[in-house]
Amino acid sequence: MAAVTSYTKNGQEKEASILKPKLKLSLPWKTRIAVSFLSFISNTVRRRDGTINRRLLRFFDFTSPAKPSPVRGISSSDVTVDPSRNLWFRLFSPSPAVSPSGMPLPVIFFFHGGGFTFLSPAYFVYDAVCRRLARKLPAIIVSVNYRLSPEHRFPSQYDDGFDVLRYVDGHPSELPQEADLGRCFLAGDSAGANIAHHVAVRASNSSFEAVRIRGIISIQPFFGGEERTEAEIRMPVAPVVTVDWTDWCWKAFLPEGEDRDHWAANVSGPNAVEVAGLERFPAVLLFTAGFDPLRDWQKRYYEWLRRSGKEAELVEYPNTIHTFYLFPELPESGQMISEVTDFVARRAL
Repeated sequence: MAAVTSYTKNGQEKEASILKPKLKLSLPWKTRIAVSFLSFISNTVRRRDGTINRRLLRFFDFTSPAKPSPVRGISSSDVTVDPSRNLWFRLFSPSPAVSPSGMPLPVIFFFHGGGFTFLSPAYFVYDAVCRRLARKLPAIIVSVNYRLSPEHRFPSQYDDGFDVLRYVDGHPSELPQEADLGRCFLAGDSAGANIAHHVAVRASNSSFEAVRIRGIISIQPFFGGEERTEAEIRMPVAPVVTVDWTDWCWKAFLPEGEDRDHWAANVSGPNAVEVAGLERFPAVLLFTAGFDPLRDWQKRYYEWLRRSGKEAELVEYPNTIHTFYLFPELPESGQMISEVTDFVARRAL
């Protein structure tokens, strides 16, 4: 079992480390192969001029179809929101075998990672992650297919995420009868966690008929800035995420001429959109990893939320990497599911 340090909204240590952190990163061979493959794909399809070779990327686009018939207790379907911009979501629903029939279930809006540039809800690893969340919590999962950069830059991804919230609020019958829209959560990993934050800010300034957002599940959010942090300097070439890769993604995503201190990237920096005055901004559960170059930006986000008077919990896994949650063979992946289950249960009361 890996070391875990968890902090409450007051910054007090909630759970002591279970084991001392290892001195060197150690990953199972299965994980090492998968990480190498993901890195190979992202490095191969990125061009120096800031564009993506989408034709080549299609050769590596290993997707899973929606499955209306339950698989291990979870059925899925794709719901179109706006065909003109290919805006849709994959809906994951537990069957009575997982959740007793008629039992109200929380709704989690999930935004996938990929540097705003890669992947979709149909990509096999995200299909698997959302199935796992739907089964373990249990919950209704709305996995959003947002537009990708560089073809669609900021704020397209935020617009798409917010518009799916609006769509579900206006079309509750698209979700199963068990869906409790009074207990909604925004969740995402990496770039998806960035989207979840900014969608939450918009939602806090808006009104909804049925949707009530109770929390944000922020898994290793993709934040950054012009400054080089200690983690970026120490780990410029880490597994999955490198400093060169993040710089490229920010350049492809942000408006032309803007640097990484733009408020979309440096969310707690000098140009930040303040949340202190947003009464409806929800509580945040934040996950970080010791071998993630983005970890310092993520911890700054946590500290900024606390200074802003917002509820925030930080869970640190010192001995793992960016995207650890995608690999069920890693113990931290299962531990994260347990933390999310507890958070949703507490916030959904």
